[in-house]
Amino acid sequence: MSGYTSDNANGGRRWTDGNRVELLENGEQFFPRVFDAIREARREVIVETFILFEDKVGEQLHAALCEAGRRGLKVDLLIDGFGSPSLSPEFISGLTSAGVKVRVFDPGKRFFGQRLNVFRRMHRKIVVVDGALAFVGGINYSADHLLDFGPQAKQDFAVALTGPIVSEIHRFVLHAIAVSGGKGASWFRRRIKEGASEANPPAGSAQVQFVTRDNRRHTNDIERHYLAAIRSARQRVVIANAYFFPGYRLIKAMRRAARRGVDVRLILQGEPDMPIVKVAASMLYHHLLHAGVRIYEYCERPLHGKVALADDQWSTVGSSNLDPLSLSLNLEANVIVRDKAFNQTLWERLDALMQHSCKRIEASDLSEWSSWRLVRSFFIFHLLRWYPSWVGWLPRHAPKLEPLDTPKPQGGGATQTDAA
Repeated sequence: MSGYTSDNANGGRRWTDGNRVELLENGEQFFPRVFDAIREARREVIVETFILFEDKVGEQLHAALCEAGRRGLKVDLLIDGFGSPSLSPEFISGLTSAGVKVRVFDPGKRFFGQRLNVFRRMHRKIVVVDGALAFVGGINYSADHLLDFGPQAKQDFAVALTGPIVSEIHRFVLHAIAVSGGKGASWFRRRIKEGASEANPPAGSAQVQFVTRDNRRHTNDIERHYLAAIRSARQRVVIANAYFFPGYRLIKAMRRAARRGVDVRLILQGEPDMPIVKVAASMLYHHLLHAGVRIYEYCERPLHGKVALADDQWSTVGSSNLDPLSLSLNLEANVIVRDKAFNQTLWERLDALMQHSCKRIEASDLSEWSSWRLVRSFFIFHLLRWYPSWVGWLPRHAPKLEPLDTPKPQGGGATQTDAA
């Protein structure tokens, strides 16, 4: 059992008891559950996503939201301006004409056809239906999360949640809409004041925290949860993360855990959607392997998951990668779960990946140390140590949530390889 007991890793938030948490793997499990929940909604649907593409998955979400809007439900969709830059006017107008409120986080402007709104993305993936059912994870609304997409189909995870924690998630998304202003914002402010998110009844036995990262009060909450779990682990730590280039503190915590006898395993990309991802992560292999950390490269297809577990109770699933963008710039959301059954389910899925779809990296697979490698290692070490400080020099504007009532062509094309 994990020694992780801190209630202060997320700014004083405490564990919420009485929840049911169900692991959903890939689009085949995730999309039908979300679309069915939207179709069965009675009052309200709120969706936040980084990527929404106008493909077969995006069209299914579009149809479900439009149908809910035409039934008179309050429907709100928030997309990111960088992740979803090229939705057609017809796609947007179909939503707005059905009564769906569409907002874009930091739409940005193009300069010679290039998107400049690279930093501080709205990277969360959240759905809340009727304030009683929530989905949180790393899965976007695009066809590359389905196996029939082919070799580039992504491996990913999300969770479905019921119970009191959903009330907290509901308040969070209502507040995000209320502070955006524009049409409909006053309704959401009233919903918060009227106690629209009264506590849901218990639905299970899991303790859960909803943890977010922003650029104001919660700048490192997700990282702090990871650190607390790794530092207190006694038996095992397994981290599966798509974009892995964490800060000095996380690397040090993993190395120390392995050296004290904890079975520390990393599942990273072996067939990445962007080659730089593997190059960056592999620069850390020497440091980690020599401390006893076991590294597995997932080689079946691109890994997009952002999940972890420690010992036999602690787990996390969400949108946060372990790289500079997610840890220091993006708006992210994870759930932290304290539940033995869920931990076991996640372990079984990750263990299956390691056994059947991964290549274990051995020290002998790496080239020998050289003068250049020593110099490069020195600079990487100090980059990881100090980037949380210097990253504050990057643009720190307050991105807008812009309502899309009169859609305009945005031009350009989103690719299937945006870091997500």
